[in-house]
Amino acid sequence: MSSNKKYWKSVEELENGSIVEALRNNEFVEAIPTDEFLGNNDAMSSSSTSRRDFLKYVGFSTAAATLVACEGPVHKSIPYVLQPEQIIPGVADYYATSVFDGFDFANLLVKTREGRPIKVDNNTISGAKFTANARVHASILSLYDNMRLKEPKIEGKAATWAAVDTKIKTSLADAKAKGGQVVLLTNTLASPSTEKLIGEFIANNPTAKHVVYDAVSSSEALDAFETVYGERALVDYDFSKASLIVSVGADFLGDWQGGGYDTGYAQGRIPKNGKMSRHFQLEANMTLSGAAADKRVPMSVANQKQALVHIYNIVTGSSVAVSLDAKFKAEVTKAGQQLKAAGSKGVLVSGIQDKNAQLLVLAINQVLASEAFVTSGTRQIRKGSNEKVAQLIKDMNAGSVHTLIMSGVNPVYTLADSAAFVGGLKKVQTSVAFSIKEDETALVSTVAAAVPHYLESWGDLSLTKGTYSLTQPVIRPLFDTKQFQDVLMSLNGLSGTFYDYVKANSASFISGTTWNKVLHDGVFVGVSQSLSGSADYAAAAGELAKSKTSNDFELVLYTKTGMGDGQQANNPWLQEFPDPITRVSWDNYLTVSNEDAKALGLSNEIVANGGLDGSYATIAMADGVKLESVPVIVQPGQAVGTIGLALGYGRKAALKEEMQVGVNAYTLYKGFNDVQSVTLVKADGAHEFACVQGQKTLMGRGDIIKETSLEIFNTKDAKIWNKVPMVSLNHQEVEATTVDLWDSFDRSVGHHFNLSIDLNACTGCGACVIACHAENNVPVVGKSEVRRSRDMHWLRIDRYYSSESTFEGDNERKENIAGLSSSLSTFNEMEKAGDNPQVSFQPVMCQHCNHAPCETVCPVAATSHGRQGQNQMAYNRCVGTRYCANNCPYKVRRFNWFLYNKNSEFDYHMNDDLGRMVLNPDVNVRSRGVMEKCSMCIQMTQATILKAKREGRAIVDGEFQTACSNACSTGAMVFGDVNDTESQVAKLAADERSYHLLEHVGTKPNVVYHVKVRNT
Repeated sequence: MSSNKKYWKSVEELENGSIVEALRNNEFVEAIPTDEFLGNNDAMSSSSTSRRDFLKYVGFSTAAATLVACEGPVHKSIPYVLQPEQIIPGVADYYATSVFDGFDFANLLVKTREGRPIKVDNNTISGAKFTANARVHASILSLYDNMRLKEPKIEGKAATWAAVDTKIKTSLADAKAKGGQVVLLTNTLASPSTEKLIGEFIANNPTAKHVVYDAVSSSEALDAFETVYGERALVDYDFSKASLIVSVGADFLGDWQGGGYDTGYAQGRIPKNGKMSRHFQLEANMTLSGAAADKRVPMSVANQKQALVHIYNIVTGSSVAVSLDAKFKAEVTKAGQQLKAAGSKGVLVSGIQDKNAQLLVLAINQVLASEAFVTSGTRQIRKGSNEKVAQLIKDMNAGSVHTLIMSGVNPVYTLADSAAFVGGLKKVQTSVAFSIKEDETALVSTVAAAVPHYLESWGDLSLTKGTYSLTQPVIRPLFDTKQFQDVLMSLNGLSGTFYDYVKANSASFISGTTWNKVLHDGVFVGVSQSLSGSADYAAAAGELAKSKTSNDFELVLYTKTGMGDGQQANNPWLQEFPDPITRVSWDNYLTVSNEDAKALGLSNEIVANGGLDGSYATIAMADGVKLESVPVIVQPGQAVGTIGLALGYGRKAALKEEMQVGVNAYTLYKGFNDVQSVTLVKADGAHEFACVQGQKTLMGRGDIIKETSLEIFNTKDAKIWNKVPMVSLNHQEVEATTVDLWDSFDRSVGHHFNLSIDLNACTGCGACVIACHAENNVPVVGKSEVRRSRDMHWLRIDRYYSSESTFEGDNERKENIAGLSSSLSTFNEMEKAGDNPQVSFQPVMCQHCNHAPCETVCPVAATSHGRQGQNQMAYNRCVGTRYCANNCPYKVRRFNWFLYNKNSEFDYHMNDDLGRMVLNPDVNVRSRGVMEKCSMCIQMTQATILKAKREGRAIVDGEFQTACSNACSTGAMVFGDVNDTESQVAKLAADERSYHLLEHVGTKPNVVYHVKVRNT
């Protein structure tokens, strides 16, 4: 049977039904202040102005305004004196590069216009396996951040690079003479050339050492891998080879061990030949991985440790005593038994920050001989050592460190015991911070050395063992900056630039090819050998089984999809990006289970203007460290007795005032452990969230999310699990797809574009949202405007919770309804929040309907339908009646309530000349009073057509792309010409899983969705 679940978009929608219903039916969530325009009655009655005079003035002012409007602003173009041969005005150039900032990494193609980088895309060449997440897509905007450190400083005053060079060399000479320690404190570099430079530096300075510090630590997993295999690295899992996935606290679709696993995961999640992978998730916080799981079990980290030992016992045949909570034992046993049965097609991963837990992960996968467990091309993107960082702080406070040189780290902000580091820094004679911003650490260092953005830099990377990629600049440095490596070369007495050094050093990594070839492709894939090893796994299991449950709350720290570790906190695209799970932007917050929230008196509610409010709470640790007045989100699926809080917020230094939001959770990151024992009490006041979940709701309408189980998908006809909605025609029920309100055009000639979205492959990562921002000049409006339902996202990712855990449970309950009274009570109960709901993500943009209701109501024909299937907007015709938005059943149109560029009221990137360099010249920047929405990237499709025409060839399938389909790493979004019957999108549109959103309305969309199948 098809799933007839009732869906709810938020807890508040259930508990405040009347308010939500009123908001759903109101076009405007706030009353229009007509009194401000009309004034008070007394003043109007005493006015001596006659009606004739009033009309005369109005007529004159209208005519004057019309004449002025005809004269647009004049912007003079300055032509090239000598035009560069490699630049053709109006034609984009692309350069391959790779990025690694110590947290995020990707193989990229950078789009430039007239020498100006404006967008990053995924490098799709063979061997380029790491795709850009939302933060990497947004990093293009960080290049044009006006708060960047623009020149080096010594003691807070502007200095020259010659002075910096002299200062550091003098300090090193003094350290050598006195025998003082010299420490290089860096993030994980993953750069063979930089690591070689550091080795030469240490050789020249006998008292020097290198300490690697990762703000968000993976030290326990690194320690375990090093114990077994003798190499400090991480496993690079290939989830496409797994038929059964068991995750114990690992959000591998998020940032676990660097992320980047979604591509392989999605390959196994799309039903093929009646098969798809199965996914168990045991976790405390609701994560992207948990949302995608077939079976999710919310449990505390203490119980996760016991569960891991229990699974170890099942898979290996061991008998280590465990104290697993009885209510979890059945599900954990099932997961362990199915994992053992899967053998080499099974894989287990874990995010538990405990060396013993990570040893058991290695043991289980070795016993399974898991094909997804890859030890040949290990990940090199985490190398940090908690032990060495702790020792460094002790040495600094003991006065043993003479010179400290830091690069890519901000320990004053990210260390839990920041005060100890700052105290030790005062005892260091010379401290140097190489930083792109004058951040918290740079402010208290002797020297703040301004470094360029990665798009202004040369470098090399070995993200996985056996691979080699290059970072190349695509623009000259915007400021007086210098790479850390160039300074190191000077300190080592080497001549030339780091480019020369990288090129000379590359020969040992790219045998069999050339420098120019690697530079063009961006990546080179060599050969690496698989590793083997063992350890005392039984002892590790015994130690892990001793873990006890705390009587206090378990605080589980995590990184949000938008903000990550906080490096790009001044990036407005990321601040306004709604979190995929909570749909909240511009904040971090405590996530609390419904049961715990009720016990503590914590709540969320939707207020009269449509905004979401929430309680405050104070969180405290046993050592007295506390965070006061932290806002609370009541999160379905949160494990009882646990709370979640995101890292990366609460920064102040080098941030615009609007970006200084949230609380600094790093202060609770004691011992680099993401799980802490805390107490939680309610605080006074209510917090105003910028949450889009309760806005533009489709709740209450059918045909939104269609789901079924793999068993039903394999055994029943498509008409059962993908029902076509029925409508009444001449008093008879007929399929909605057979009825038209308008005569249809012949769309079989030329191109006709469709976008396919597979709900099975979509993980809600949001890369498409940021890519859309970059490509289409979508403005940022700020927290207060988002709260007023005025966000400008052209593409949103709706997150739905289902009420029942099984499809048949829903169906049986509905079928047993008898009478109106039973119907009302049953549906009311079915809409109530469960403790562990299933989750579905659905990207929604303009559906580009062939029978678009927006087109028929526009009084000035500003929106019309193109021959190629796109619903087009003529911005200079739009007069802002907003009839189109009111008539759109999908609520995807956005109105420019204000002028968002060159307006100090919206002091984001569009308000300064540097920030506006990111704007795409192919897309108009909209003005106040204009309606806008997804254009299906018409500028990209036209550029593809013109390029093929110029080259005199047919367009190949896959050439047509939109920003969102180009950014989608899972293959959930596929764009193309449906008139090309051999194209992938044409085949997807004809697939039996395909359906249209709100198909019964009869709008005939050009966006196709695919029924979500769960392997339950």
